[in-house]
Amino acid sequence: MSNEQPQLHSAIVSMVSLAAGIASNHPAMGQCQLERLRGLGVPENQIDAVIEIARHIRDEAAQKLDVMFDEAAAGGRPEPKTQEACCTSTAGGQSCC
Repeated sequence: MSNEQPQLHSAIVSMVSLAAGIASNHPAMGQCQLERLRGLGVPENQIDAVIEIARHIRDEAAQKLDVMFDEAAAGGRPEPKTQEACCTSTAGGQSCC
């Protein structure tokens, strides 16, 4: 029995890398991954979906941090909200779960 796990398809790796770069505001902006995905023949609508979901996650995280900062600035003790859903759909209707 081998301990080796199957490698992810290079398109999946590029999509994950693109999404992570966008969500983290990485300065390279995923340009390398965009070129690679297009070179692999990934349809533009799938690339667009990855970008939309990543931007949604990035923006949602920023909004939540802003709320916590505002609470702290007002003299309160910011507490992460645990009763919220784990994710929401993007404005375009893409599910991020």
